[in-house]
Amino acid sequence: MKIKAILTSMALVASLAVTVPVVKAEGTLYVPIPSYRVGPYAVGGTGYFGGILDYYNLLNMRDGGLNGMKLIWSECETEYSVERGVECYKRLKDKEGGAVFFDPLSVGISTALIETGRKDKMPIIAVNHGKTAGQRGDIFPYYFMPGINTYDEHSIMMHFIGDVLEGDRAKLKGKKIAMLFHGSPYGREAIMFMDMMCKKHGCSHTAIEVPHPGNEQQSQWLKIRKMKPDYVLLRGWGVMNPVAMQTAVRTGFSVGRLIGNIWSNSDGDVIPAGDAAEGYYAITTHPAGRVAKVIDDIVDTVYKAGKGDLVDKSRIGSVYWNLGVLAGVFHTEAVRIAQERFGPKVNSAQTRWGFENLRLDKKRLDELGATGLVPEINITCMDHVGGHLAKFQQWQAAKRQWKVASDWIEGDVALSQAIIDEGAEAYAKEQGITPRDCSSNDGDKDFDL
Repeated sequence: MKIKAILTSMALVASLAVTVPVVKAEGTLYVPIPSYRVGPYAVGGTGYFGGILDYYNLLNMRDGGLNGMKLIWSECETEYSVERGVECYKRLKDKEGGAVFFDPLSVGISTALIETGRKDKMPIIAVNHGKTAGQRGDIFPYYFMPGINTYDEHSIMMHFIGDVLEGDRAKLKGKKIAMLFHGSPYGREAIMFMDMMCKKHGCSHTAIEVPHPGNEQQSQWLKIRKMKPDYVLLRGWGVMNPVAMQTAVRTGFSVGRLIGNIWSNSDGDVIPAGDAAEGYYAITTHPAGRVAKVIDDIVDTVYKAGKGDLVDKSRIGSVYWNLGVLAGVFHTEAVRIAQERFGPKVNSAQTRWGFENLRLDKKRLDELGATGLVPEINITCMDHVGGHLAKFQQWQAAKRQWKVASDWIEGDVALSQAIIDEGAEAYAKEQGITPRDCSSNDGDKDFDL
């Protein structure tokens, strides 16, 4: 037993091992990389963090960094575990003079760090996900969720069913909707909102949990076959997604009526499902493919120099990698905006100000070569999401590619905001937090700017 315990401890230490920063320079800005490159969610982790690092390398190699400051980083393997993610945060936050933000790509990890980030004055970044009440920056000043939130994506999914698949949103009335969700805080967050959406539109909603990691779903799909829903919303992650498609086909459910959420929309979700994925729809804030000039820039500058992060270069332009490039743009534009006010060497509190003033309009997207990768975004003190729009793509199994299946669709912002306000204000009362005044700059006084 002692030998087993020692080996287990050694494995844990190895999994939390931190790599040496890849670049050393006099003027640097340090970014922790809490990645997950092993385990059932490695497809998402390798794609996302690979895209981020490829974009950072592009800026370092082509531009000399950000206003003369090279980006440096080190990685810590979380395996998508909240406990390991929090441990990685503790190990990395003070390295190299201090991190400027922390982006773990995990609802569980980012939510666990909300109050720690506030205490440490560290921006916690959760692109396209997170604790939805965190949109209220007056109450969650160090928590940012650029893109869309949980309520955005599920109201957009319902609008897509009504407006596009049914031809009229009024036809949602009487429909049976099932939601197959990942057994985690991330998975459960949409349940209440889906109940409210169906109450508004006259449909019924049944939530069905799939325990982590989701590689066994027979009982859930037998339940779905018995209830005969009109549509199933897939709120999955990792291996759960292709298994859902394969099991749906085996139980006689049409995959064309299975609608994937933002974390069920990647090449790695559909390719393992083979022909079972044909016709599958999924929401996206960023289309798949080499859709923007910045992707060509990364290939020409980083990969041709042998510095690319992806081992499999065919994944360039894949959904998770594109999302990582997008996140890299969000990260570095927030830092650049902070530098405009505070100078090249910014700290985490100053970077928080940069995120809260992140604006990406058409002109700036053109300058970055990011047009086609993301819609315009405008983050403010009261809105730490800033996007609220998405499209849909449909998988063509024979061609192994996605095709765009809708224009930009907006979520039910009014319904979402009411729930966000209620949740944020309840959180503030529970935690004894006095909301900032977002109508003036006085709210900056507590951030050590």
